[in-house]
Amino acid sequence: MKTVTLTLTFLLVSFLSNAQETTDVNIKVAINNITSNEGKVMVSLHTADTFMKGPGIQNLESTIENGAVSLTFENVPQGTYAIMALHDVNENSRMDFEENGMPKESYGMSGNDMSYGPPNFSAAKFETKGEDLEFEIRF
Repeated sequence: MKTVTLTLTFLLVSFLSNAQETTDVNIKVAINNITSNEGKVMVSLHTADTFMKGPGIQNLESTIENGAVSLTFENVPQGTYAIMALHDVNENSRMDFEENGMPKESYGMSGNDMSYGPPNFSAAKFETKGEDLEFEIRF
């Protein structure tokens, strides 16, 4: 009886440990066409609920070396996301605009959709499916 109980206990623990396997991923973002090394680059990971509404669910920033940056979002759960990036030249932690409403600073997003008008989530979205991802965003 002890053997059966012990075997069942090990079997149950085995199933529970497999059920708790993480499916989180890392998402590497590279930007290689930055026009100057001035300022910093800010990158945000967004859900549909946070896109264009403030900070993302993860936010990173980096200094610029030789017109390029590389950043990694870590431990991102499975889901649908979009990435937004901004070259914050004057380091005021926000996008600056011309009087006519056009951005003064370079920006980009996953999907690299550079159509006129504000960015939209559907053009930038992607899904995580248990494997690490890499994106090259263009400004």
